[in-house]
Amino acid sequence: MDEPTHVTAVGAAPPLEVGPARSRSRDRSRARGQSRSSGLGSARGESPARGESPARGESPARHRARGEFPRGGTRERIQAIALELFAEQGYEKTSLREIAERLGVTKAALYYHFKSKEDIVRSFVEDYRAELEQVIAWGASQPRTPGTRAEILRRYSGIVSEQLAVIRFMEQNQAAMHSLMSDSGARKKMFRDQFMSLSDLITPPGAALADRIRATMAVVSIGMASLLFQREAASPEELHDVVLKVACDLADAGTS
Repeated sequence: MDEPTHVTAVGAAPPLEVGPARSRSRDRSRARGQSRSSGLGSARGESPARGESPARGESPARHRARGEFPRGGTRERIQAIALELFAEQGYEKTSLREIAERLGVTKAALYYHFKSKEDIVRSFVEDYRAELEQVIAWGASQPRTPGTRAEILRRYSGIVSEQLAVIRFMEQNQAAMHSLMSDSGARKKMFRDQFMSLSDLITPPGAALADRIRATMAVVSIGMASLLFQREAASPEELHDVVLKVACDLADAGTS
């Protein structure tokens, strides 16, 4: 793949300094009992992510001075601003120049990190995919118990809560997603395979057809309900908790 990741080349170009992104609706405050990062990281670039955050006691500015761009910083701010603009005016009508202007930097500075808005989309889609792969890998290494099923659903629902803007983008821009993913047949079916893997992991061994369907519906309910009922819940926390409980009930997953 040729889409960019975080930049580590020292002295290759001046670091991109951007201000904090606008306040977003996604809740970033709940760790939910696990020390993992979100696919997009913090929109403010303050939270550590995926082991690439600055060492304790060192400021982000010191790392930027060395040409290092930890996840949760510049890259995630660009992604967050891009998603914000895509939601406001549509993907097709948003240009790289407008993203740079919202960030308060030149287009050339933004180009140092992403060559096009398509590259930005590929980056946050790949981040989301990587988050799902981590859950699948963990679940595959665990015994098939109700507690494991509950933990898989909890981790998956946490990703959905944090990546809701990405999921909404993919749902609302299916034509663009089809075009962006058309370069690889494997990538086009990527999320379907991951979805089926999650469903299999929360299906009890030797389950009857009805139980297999319930497990699949548990996975479906997390993504769909999080999108459909976002505005009806009093808070992101309430929505997450209700969605997770329903999913665990469907999958007969113990929550203790």
